[in-house]
Amino acid sequence: MAVGDRIDPYRGFNFRVEIGTSGREVAAFREVSGLTFTIDPVEYRAGNSPDLHPIKEFGMRKFQNLSLRRGITTEPTLWKWFAAVSSGVPDRRDGAVILVDELHTDVLRWKFTAGWICKWEGPAFNAMQSEIAIEAIEICLEKFELVPS
Repeated sequence: MAVGDRIDPYRGFNFRVEIGTSGREVAAFREVSGLTFTIDPVEYRAGNSPDLHPIKEFGMRKFQNLSLRRGITTEPTLWKWFAAVSSGVPDRRDGAVILVDELHTDVLRWKFTAGWICKWEGPAFNAMQSEIAIEAIEICLEKFELVPS
């Protein structure tokens, strides 16, 4: 990279979500959050260690639920998935959150594994406002990873 060249960051408003094996978008989402990965530290100290402090080892890896928000429509895919899971059907699906550039070319992909809807929230209604009715879901997932696009 030459002096003076810069790499501009991508904007957070160009993204899409794929759910299921078809690799197609099921809805246009307004907001996605929860791409959070943590590793619990495990403290350990051997009895014969000359140090008076523990060492820290890698512990359990944890992935936060994905939160998705969209304007509610009559398109039933997400509601049917939630209804099936809430009825006891073990319907786990893989998917991805894809960041795209200004030309809508994929640049980064966070693939999630074995997700299922663990929360559905309906819209709030207020006759004094002119906002879009929003539904929200949370997808509980086993893991996600950043994979090449």
